[in-house]
Amino acid sequence: MVTIKIFGTTPPCAKCKRAEQEARKVAERFSGQVTVLKLDAIGPEAEGYGLLVPPTVVVNEQVVGSGRIVPAEQLVTLIKTLLGG
Repeated sequence: MVTIKIFGTTPPCAKCKRAEQEARKVAERFSGQVTVLKLDAIGPEAEGYGLLVPPTVVVNEQVVGSGRIVPAEQLVTLIKTLLGG
């Protein structure tokens, strides 16, 4: 199982919305093996990652992008690696 956390602003800015959309689109390709969580960039969970600039994308507890939208292709490659395929 892979978890993608999208830390963004509340209400979400355009970049934060797009980062979440990209992650959800990628998750659909993996038939229930990927969970996407939208979280507030200013909150207790965010503090553990040292987040600075939203959107921040975390995959299985590893920050893979901060202040930018992580391309779907990059997420797919990373998830395939994590799932062993």
